[in-house]
Order: sequence, then C-alpha cells, then structure tokens
Amino acid sequence: SGYAAVWARENTREAIFDAMKRKEVYATTGPRMTVRTFGGFDFSQDDAYSNNFARIGYEKGVPMGGDLPVAPNGKKFSMMIAASKDPDGANLDRVQVIKGWVDSAGKQHERIYDAAVSGDRKVGKDGRCKTPVGSTVDLETATYKNTIGEAVLTSTWIDPNFDPTVASFYYVRVIEIPTPRWTAFDTVRYGVEMPKEVTMVLQERAYTSPIWYTPK
Repeated sequence: SGYAAVWARENTREAIFDAMKRKEVYATTGPRMTVRTFGGFDFSQDDAYSNNFARIGYEKGVPMGGDLPVAPNGKKFSMMIAASKDPDGANLDRVQVIKGWVDSAGKQHERIYDAAVSGDRKVGKDGRCKTPVGSTVDLETATYKNTIGEAVLTSTWIDPNFDPTVASFYYVRVIEIPTPRWTAFDTVRYGVEMPKEVTMVLQERAYTSPIWYTPK
C-alpha cells in the first residue's frame, strides 16, 4: 500500500493538520522515500546543495502545495528539489518535474522534464534523459541489487519554456530503480507460473503536491 507524508513543524495533531491545510504533503506507492521541493524565481544552482535547504526554500519561494503570484520581470520559474531513497529500499533512478497548463484556446497540456538523473546519464536539450537506468532484478529469486541508481538526487530546475502570462502548475515525481513486483514474490514463494501478460517488475515512485503559478 502507499504512504502519505506531511512536512509538519512538530509531531502534533495541530501541526500535522496545518501542514495538510497548506498542502505541504506528498505520497509514495509504498517505499518510505523522502522528497522536498520549493518553487520560486530566485533559486541558484548552489541553493539545492546548501545545508540550509529548507530555510532557503521558505525565504526565496513557497513549498509544495503553495501558490506563486506574478513573476518579476525577466525571471523564470524554478524549483529546488531534494529526494532520498527509502533507507531499506531501492536506489533512485530519476527526479522529474511535471508541468501542466491551459493555453489561450482552452486546451490542456502536460509536459515531463527530467530534473535529475542517476549515474553518468545526461539530460538532453528537450529536457528528457533517453538512457534507461537499467535493471538488476533477478526474477528467479525475486531480488534486486542497489548497484545502480543513487541514494540521493538533488537539483535546482529552471523551466526553460516558462511563460509568465500563462497559469500553470508543477509537481515532482521521484522514481526508483526497477524492483520485483508482488507477482514476482508470489511466483517464487508459491512456485506458481504467472501468465505472460502479468507485470513482474515495476518502479515505485513518489508524488508531491503541485506548486501553482497564477499570473493574475
């Protein structure tokens, strides 16, 4: 089952409900990954690697679930992102930013950008990394190895196609390296053979609340 997480100031009912009201929350498909992101117009590349990550995020922008007003002249929307693996789980494949907006004709759009990728892979000019992370899954034993991927992925991502006149939203998706699905575990545990169409490997992930940009 999945998990929901909140960024609360303290472990009390009041603080947790306040965080939910702020929508400063994220969810995972099961692993206990950690992800934190802030949106704004003044983040530098060094900010994401600071030991004062959260303080800089709150000072220069808004956290996940927050709202941003009209962008200052000449500024582009940026996100400061930090994600770490489940301590007992799989390494991370990549961190993605999903952008959504509605154009002047009322048509909905969505675009995916790879904000950070593991290993020596590169993100292309189109904002995507075409090289897969690979797989260490052994279906005969329903196991995997953390010999690929990264324990932590950090990035300051700047929207290369930012239009300050268009309302839009941005959320972050964190993707693990491939791991055995429950069907693979059942195959090994009970000695059954799954039909060919059954998925045996998956990539668990986390999703954050969006950050909303409203130009008016």
